Amino acid sequence: MTSWGRYPYHTLAAHPCFWQTQLPDSLAALQQTYGTTLPYGNGRSYGDSCMAASGHALAMRSLNRFIHVDWVQGRVMAEAGVTLGEILALAIPQGWFLPVTPGTQYATLGGAIANDVHGKNHHVRGTFGRYVTQCTLLRSDREAPVLCTPTQEPALFAATIGGLGLTGVIATAELQLLPIRSSQLTVQQTRFDTLDAFFALSATWDAQREYTVAWIDCLATGKDAGRGVFFSAAHTEDGALSACHDTRRVMPFTPPVSLINRHSLRLFNAAYYRAHRHDAQRQVTYPSFFYPLDRIRHWNRVYGQRGFQQYQCVIPDVAAQKTIALLLQRIAQSGRGSFLAVLKRCGDIASPGLLSFPMPGVSLALDFAQHDALTRELFPVLDAIVREAGGRLYPAKDAHMSGADFRAAYPQWEQVERLRDPALCSHFWQRVIV
Repeated sequence: MTSWGRYPYHTLAAHPCFWQTQLPDSLAALQQTYGTTLPYGNGRSYGDSCMAASGHALAMRSLNRFIHVDWVQGRVMAEAGVTLGEILALAIPQGWFLPVTPGTQYATLGGAIANDVHGKNHHVRGTFGRYVTQCTLLRSDREAPVLCTPTQEPALFAATIGGLGLTGVIATAELQLLPIRSSQLTVQQTRFDTLDAFFALSATWDAQREYTVAWIDCLATGKDAGRGVFFSAAHTEDGALSACHDTRRVMPFTPPVSLINRHSLRLFNAAYYRAHRHDAQRQVTYPSFFYPLDRIRHWNRVYGQRGFQQYQCVIPDVAAQKTIALLLQRIAQSGRGSFLAVLKRCGDIASPGLLSFPMPGVSLALDFAQHDALTRELFPVLDAIVREAGGRLYPAKDAHMSGADFRAAYPQWEQVERLRDPALCSHFWQRVIV
């Protein structure tokens, strides 16, 4: 097993668990034999936060059963290995949806909690952890499973939300869902020519729509700099409640070199910008809006054998406009970038988690084909800009952040370290803390 970005290229030996009753013995055996381990869900974390420092992971995907559902209140209790897509398949026909969803439905429930994922509606809903009503943890230093809620074991609950899987093995969790009347969405798209126009659109549409996000041409320079497409969406009031079936295409092999390069990126970005009309509205299915990359199975293979790194940062509101412009300028000058560069305003709704990534401000996320020049030349420049602006990077997507930057941006790391299960450690935590 590897991380989704396949960089840094650590491989894991999987030690699967099929029943909750096996978890205590499996955790104890891995600790005794290898010193530490880490729960591993469906491997959708991009960097090394999901990679066990020992090289031996507790594979959780087989723990994928639903335990209890309440379709009146919209609550689902399930094992940690259930994916978000499996929750949607069950919940949508009953008129419920995920309150918060990341850009893939193949993340597990446990992974969504461990990374306190956020989505296109952060400005109105906050992070995933706000909707976790309880979770059950197995710890190597406790004889019995620990039930954590906002009021029972509150310190451990707060450390677990966004705690990168380090506070214990999440065995089960209960999630409060969002009521919907249709599984389709009405999407408004608006082309913009400047970064100033993005901020104006965001100020308008964030107050009116549940979901907002923008694509931006990260390689555009000169008069085209800052151009992109703004999307706002809401669930339709009428329509079917249908869970979409998996009809993905497959990237069948990993090429020796990345298919994403400065030439293909410039062509794609120019075509994508022109393909979206200035002002248009349409109805779409939920996967096409929330999970565009999920339509290609193993899409990460297009980056070749060396993999890729995602750079995702959030910049506080007070410095966002100037700093995002500077970041995009430096990225365009480098000639490296992403065909899906995402710009999103985060709201001011606080997360219950100690290490939650979003803050009031603007988030920028880009994928870069792995090259030594990234960590040697480009990322240090970007990191310095983010640092000076008081921003931070997203641990779930990170493969390069320095320990000093992490500790400065996430001062509550000490509380998480005090509550960390001694049997659990990741390559990421080893890199920034241990």
